Formats: sequence, C-alpha cells, structure tokens
Amino acid sequence: MIQFQHIEYLIGLLALPIIIGLYIFVIRWKKKTISKIGDPTLVTQLIQEYSSQKFRLKFVLFSVAFTIGVIALANPRLPIGNTKVNRSGIDIMIALDVSKSMLAQDIKPDRLERAKQVLSKLIDQLGDDRIGIVVFAGRAYLQMPLTTDHAAAKMYLSSATPEVVPTQGTVIGDALKMCYNSFNAKEKKFKSIILVSDGEDHDEKAIALAKAIASEGVMIHTIGIGSPEGSIILDTETNSPKKDVAGNPVVTKLNEAELKSIALNGKGVYQLYSSTDGIVSELLSQLNAMEQKPITEKSMMNYQYFFHFLLAIVFLLLVVDFFITEVKSVPKFKLLHLLQKTRAPFLLFIILLISFKATAQNAEGLIKKGNEAYNQKQYDLAQENYKKALNKNPINTKAQYNLGNALYRNKKSDDAVNAYDITIQNSKLPAEKQGAFYNKGVVLQHSKKLPECIAAYKDALRLNPADEDARINLQQALQQQQQDQKENKQQDKKNQKEDQKKDPKQPKENKEQNDTPQKQPSKMTQKEAEEKLKALSEQEKKLQDKLKKVGAASPEKPEKDW
Repeated sequence: MIQFQHIEYLIGLLALPIIIGLYIFVIRWKKKTISKIGDPTLVTQLIQEYSSQKFRLKFVLFSVAFTIGVIALANPRLPIGNTKVNRSGIDIMIALDVSKSMLAQDIKPDRLERAKQVLSKLIDQLGDDRIGIVVFAGRAYLQMPLTTDHAAAKMYLSSATPEVVPTQGTVIGDALKMCYNSFNAKEKKFKSIILVSDGEDHDEKAIALAKAIASEGVMIHTIGIGSPEGSIILDTETNSPKKDVAGNPVVTKLNEAELKSIALNGKGVYQLYSSTDGIVSELLSQLNAMEQKPITEKSMMNYQYFFHFLLAIVFLLLVVDFFITEVKSVPKFKLLHLLQKTRAPFLLFIILLISFKATAQNAEGLIKKGNEAYNQKQYDLAQENYKKALNKNPINTKAQYNLGNALYRNKKSDDAVNAYDITIQNSKLPAEKQGAFYNKGVVLQHSKKLPECIAAYKDALRLNPADEDARINLQQALQQQQQDQKENKQQDKKNQKEDQKKDPKQPKENKEQNDTPQKQPSKMTQKEAEEKLKALSEQEKKLQDKLKKVGAASPEKPEKDW
C-alpha cells in the first residue's frame, strides 16, 4: 500500500479550487470585455488569432502538473518491508551460574570473571548463530532472548553479576528449563545449551531434566569452573571469608560428577576449565559439527520511491504547456516575447521541486551513512547521522526507527524506547509499526520492565500474528512476570515471619484474625464431652506410636546463600 512520507504537503491540493475559480473568473471577464466592445465585426477581427480551445488545454495541463507536483512533494513511497538477510546457523542458549560461589578465587581472578572471558571469546567466533543468555543462582532469569546481535549478547554478558539474581543458591534444573523454553518448540534440531557453573547444585531434578531436553533434540554442553579442592568465598561487602549458619568458613568445591552427568545425559561434552582457548576450540568443533538451519533476519525498513517519475511527468507537462499558446499562429518575435514572459514562474516551480529533491536526497544520504556506520558497529556515528536526518525532516520514520536501534546499542534504553514510540506515532505502515513495537518490547524486556514489555509484544502480534519471535518472547516475559510475582509473595511472607520473630507480641495477619471464629457457648453435655475427650486421647496415642516407629522428623535443611 502506497504511503506519503510528507503527508502534510498534500494540503497544497486545497489550492486547486482556487485555480479553477480563477479560470472561471478569467473566462467570464473575457466575455464581459467582448460584450462591452459592442461591434461584433470589430471584436471578430481583434480575436481572430485567439484559440479558446488552446487556452482551455493550457489550463488543464497546468492544473494536472500542479496536482502531480504537490503529490511529488508529499513523496509517495511503496514499503517493500524489511531487508531480508539470509544466514545459516544454530540457536545457542548460554546458562551462566552467577551465584556467590562463582566469586571464589581458586581460578584467577575469580570463577565468574573467567567464565565471562570464555563465553565472550566464544561469541566472537560464532558467526551467524543466534544467542540467548540465562543467568541463574537461586532462581533463573532470561537475561537476553535469542538474537543474532552478538554485540548485545556480549554487553549483557559483561553485566552478569550475583546482584542480578536476588535469591542465592544454584538451581541448574530451572536454568535448563528456561533455556529450553527459549527455543522454538516446533524444531527438533539446530539447538544447543552451554551450561557454565561450578556445579554446586541443590536441585536433584537437573540430570533428569537434561535427559528429557536431549530427547527433544537439544545438545547440552557443560563447562566446570573451579577446583575439586575448593576455595573460600570472600564476602564482597566485608572482604572477609563468608561463613555458614554455624560460623564456619564456607568452602565451595567444583562438583564435576554432576556436570559430567548432565553433559552425558544431554548428549554433549563436559570440559574442565584449564585454558580459555582450549575450551573455546573444543566447543566450536562440537557446535560446527551440528546441522545448521537457514535463518532469515529482518534489517532496516526499505521503500520504493516514486518522486523521480512524478517529477518527470510534471516537467513534461510544463514543457508542453510552455509551447502551447492561446493564438492560432505565433510570429517569431511574439514567440520570443512569450518565452520571456513565462520563463520566471516556470523556473521558480522547477527550482522549488529541485530544492525539495535536494533536501530529500540529503536526508536519505544521511540515513545511508548512518546505516553504514551502524553495520560497522560505530553506533555513536550512526546515531549522529540519524539525528541530522531528523533535523531536516522530524517525521522521517525510517531515520527515527534506525535511531532507536543505535540508541539501544549505546545502552540508552529509555531514549531507544522513546524513539520507537515516535516511530509508532508517525508511521502509517503496519509493518513498520510492528517492527517498532517488537524492538520496543526487546528493549523493555532487557530493562526488566515486564508489564510494558508484554504490552509491546502484544501490540506487535496484533499487527503481525505470524511473528514467531514476538510470540516466543511474549511467552517468556509472561513466565518471568509470574515467577517474579511468586517470589515477591514468598519474600513478603518471609519478611512477616521475621517481623513476628523480632516482636513476639505482634499480632498475626489480619486474615487469620478475621477468619478466627468467635467462641460460642457450648451446647454439649458433660457425658458427651468426656466421650469426645477420650476419643481424642486415643487418637493422639496412636499418632505418637506411629511417630516412634517412623523416627523423629529431621530438622529443616538450612537455606544455601552462596
């Protein structure tokens, strides 16, 4: 569907009724002038060279040229969608352990920093593969959905610290499950998970889950970071060894057995960290051996412009109009006089069109320069060129859309969201709006603004229900929102219990008080009460005998916070 880049210029079409009115006025004025002369013979002699048909033709040609010129100023264009870039690769989800045990320094500078170095070098050599990141400790969080933007992957990898996961511990099973949910469920191959951890897992379901995931065509590779001898954990706040509830220094050891078992059941390989290059080389050989799938990636929005054709038509009509006169035959000296008389307005109109074209070309040239800088990962330069293009045309949705992408790469998430919002507001093309909604959702998801992110993905799917990436990202965002709400409720209950421990006199929750029934006067006879008491005593005795047979209940296992 054709759209207008500068739709506000179409207001110039309102001048058409004025032009038609002037034409009618001139015709009537000529008739009145002829009637005032009075002598028909004299009038016939005076206007014998005048051609009313040619005058009418000149008016039609000028009116059509004016209409097409206004439309040309509005710059009609046909969107041809996003640029399709065909690639081939696999989908790789990275599960990175960010628990506090990864701060142990048995591998210098510490386990987590060394893991980041391995993954960063791996990302640099992955080519066209799509990458996603899940960080986990006591909970698993989707840090970045699958994308071919490796620069963004490295950016989010560098920001992974124990602080990004509020609940400490190590739940490898949850991390594997979230990685699996990030893949396209319709595919049974082209997928791999790389798990990087010290293996201090308190989750017994991890191995069974790895086996189930492998049966769905996902290969799981594991990397062990740490030493079997173990090391103490330095508390980042006090810079002293971390201690358990009994006051003993915590020693964290690499659990190779579990990581090997996960890799074995996941049909992948386990590697103990020894050198960065060795780990990366082995992983690349394993990943390159997998069958690769064709990947179609959407790039910048493109258009087919019709300005040149319309300008050519206007020029042709004006040239024809230029050489048509209102007289039946024109002597040479009159023709020269006519050329001089009509040259000024003709040149003025041509200059107007050329100047607008120069401005349009200048803006498009700036966008092209911005795209070249963007592709070379020079995001500051790209951002500067897009802003210059917007200074020339503030409602250029192409420049605004690309500016949002550049701002996102420069870690200016709020500004990027604002740029996408402006694109959505000014764009009349559903495909362009859909792309802006999707990109907005990705930025908000990375910023942990889940309600706004979910709304953006829903808007994108309304415009294009077939967008599989938007659907998958929406599901992940909804799952993350549910998990966060559950954790918040658990944290609230935990805080209430701690408050009650600090102040034993504090009443219980209002709900319990409201639900407590009021004491009613007993209607039971003394005999009935004695029989009831006896039955309860016998029931209690049976329960005590049963407990003695089973054994005393074990105390609750203390929560791991490293």
